[in-house]
Amino acid sequence: MSQLKTIKKIVTGQRAVDGAGVKLVRVFGNYDTKDFDPFLMLDAFDSTNPNDYTKGFPWHPHRGIETITYLIKGDIEHGDNLGNRGSILDGDCQWMTAGSGIVHQELPKSSERLLGAQLWLNLPAKDKMTDPIYGDIKKKDIPVIEENGTKIRVIAGDYFGTKGAFEGKFVKATYLDVEIPKGKEWSFSNEKDNTLFIYIFSGKAIFDPSKSIENVKDLIDEKQAVLFNNGEKFWIKAADHGIRFILLTAKPVNEPIAWGGPIVMNTREELNKAFKELDSNTFIKKH
Repeated sequence: MSQLKTIKKIVTGQRAVDGAGVKLVRVFGNYDTKDFDPFLMLDAFDSTNPNDYTKGFPWHPHRGIETITYLIKGDIEHGDNLGNRGSILDGDCQWMTAGSGIVHQELPKSSERLLGAQLWLNLPAKDKMTDPIYGDIKKKDIPVIEENGTKIRVIAGDYFGTKGAFEGKFVKATYLDVEIPKGKEWSFSNEKDNTLFIYIFSGKAIFDPSKSIENVKDLIDEKQAVLFNNGEKFWIKAADHGIRFILLTAKPVNEPIAWGGPIVMNTREELNKAFKELDSNTFIKKH
């Protein structure tokens, strides 16, 4: 019998302002790296007021990580020093491997609603200085599976034999967007020791069959991340209005972290070198 994943931690996060003045919720970040390894940071955004986000994230560098931006609703223009340009629209995802160094900008445009999340994924030490890679994932290319009313969008990784729209080259993360109707159950199995968490965009649920969706105290509410203990099976039952969440899971990297703003390395020396290179205009490597 599979061991059920139990709740380890529930994180609401803190309201924050980043970039040139973008209002968001920093769900977890540099104080949670050990628990969420290999996931470094999750920023969530949900606004119907363009003043909250249209100032955007002007040109800035990254090194040592992958940034994954998934939009349920909205329009974000982007560009980078590799020459990539375009827009992330409803249902699209951007998977950017910063590697040895990339400089980019993200500029959300006024829309009816901006709803989505940006995740930072750590790169192992051996891959931190890999060539930068840009991954453009379009809504039309994301497999959608329906099971008993539940809808699973397989953004990355593998869902019971269905390959996602993207396959991580360095950390094999699975990224699912799941919608479960009122009162329905859903489960997901993976390796026992993999880190697994969800972020709830809307709705409420229970994560233990011994609990009841009729008991308000047993319900976990929206706009929270739920991190789970080791176990082979994740289980959920949606409450009255159904639930929509993203699920992320991957094997931990288990390496030291030296984090400075948009750059995440393994040692303080590597971090200092990165910032010296920024100052001397040698940050971007020629490949």
